[in-house]
Amino acid sequence: MKDLEENGPPQTVPIQSATFSNPINAEIRRAAATGIYDIRGGGAKRRVPHFDDLLFLGASVSRYPLEGYRERCNTKVTLGTRFAKKPIELDIPITIAGMSFGALSGPAKEALGRGASLAGTSTTTGDGGMTPEERGHSTKLVYQYLPSRYGMNPDDLRRADAVEIVVGQGAKPGGGGMLLGQKISDRVAEMRTLPKGIDQRSACRHPDWTGPDDLEIKILELREITGWEKPIYVKLGGTRPYYDVALAVKAGADVVVLDGMQGGTAATQEVFIEHVGLPTLACIRPAVQALQDLGMHREVQLIVSGGIRSGADVAKALALGADAVAIGTAALVALGDNDPRWEEEYRKLGTTAGAYDDWHEGRDPAGITTQDPELAARLDPVDAGRRLRNYLNVMTLEAQTIARACGHNDLRNLEPEDLCALTMEAAAMAQVPLAGTDWWPGKTGAAF
Repeated sequence: MKDLEENGPPQTVPIQSATFSNPINAEIRRAAATGIYDIRGGGAKRRVPHFDDLLFLGASVSRYPLEGYRERCNTKVTLGTRFAKKPIELDIPITIAGMSFGALSGPAKEALGRGASLAGTSTTTGDGGMTPEERGHSTKLVYQYLPSRYGMNPDDLRRADAVEIVVGQGAKPGGGGMLLGQKISDRVAEMRTLPKGIDQRSACRHPDWTGPDDLEIKILELREITGWEKPIYVKLGGTRPYYDVALAVKAGADVVVLDGMQGGTAATQEVFIEHVGLPTLACIRPAVQALQDLGMHREVQLIVSGGIRSGADVAKALALGADAVAIGTAALVALGDNDPRWEEEYRKLGTTAGAYDDWHEGRDPAGITTQDPELAARLDPVDAGRRLRNYLNVMTLEAQTIARACGHNDLRNLEPEDLCALTMEAAAMAQVPLAGTDWWPGKTGAAF
């Protein structure tokens, strides 16, 4: 009682609200002060079920492992075997996703082409057209055909090795793109037939078709332009993967690219990035099921993208039924994006290395997401290309190591039976057993 009189009642510990956390409150204050929504680059930052929630079941007695130093594990993949006269043959099942010149600097696009070519894989143009540097340094280049039609050129379509019709992407399915005026340089403006320094917004849908029947007509048109030589990809943002993949296949796609919500973007609304779409892990099995139901699994190839970071992620995506993966954000990190060597300059921009996402502002200290010639000159495309090559090689070796441990001599022989899940959510999405059981949520005919 005396202590209570002298010291007062015990104090409770202040508790931060999980609903109204400091970042949420900061965003409320920012919105209240400015009256505009927040724009940033990158992909979803929230925690969602991901490949880390899966584990491989290595071989022991019931499976026979392979020796890495004397037994081969094939990594090659061919894309576009359905109709194209000249399918793309890749040495590894890891491709570079579409990122535009405009969003990225010229040296960054050149570095992507150099690194992909050294590793024996393909890169992709993105919005705004094809640059001579990118075509010149990419042995295999996919030309994106987007709703904006910025930079679209039939001659470049013919010079590409494949054409990718972009219906949507994982960071903003159902939404259009942005390239703000500070990144519309003289060269970008000329390529896109736009005024310099004026904000550019890409449409959320193609101007000349509204549904799967029109998509079929568009695919045929592109086949005629390219002499039926080039594979035609259709890229989808992950939302309704079963039906969207089925319709893309029926429209005549050679390859389907499926991008989950962890996939990045150069710039879009924060609310889009964090609250629209499906996690990549949730997209794969419905997409594979659609292909299987149509009798087209492996005949129409499936590329999965959105948050792929390591050889383990690659192996898990292939085990769930994908033919290949695409990387974007990880490729930029390999080039030097968000590198701590620029920490002092990141701090001047009000951020820190590893968290910088204001790619739309064009002030990237690493020289990657900028059109400022002084900043862009910081990136050596030859050195950055080598780093990307090294990273792709490591991812491939990691995936091979896992495949051999599971008893497979080809990465595409990995299968769902090689996997288990650590969480109920991952088990349900991937349709693989919860670790230590033979059950996943929704599975019938088995006891828990």
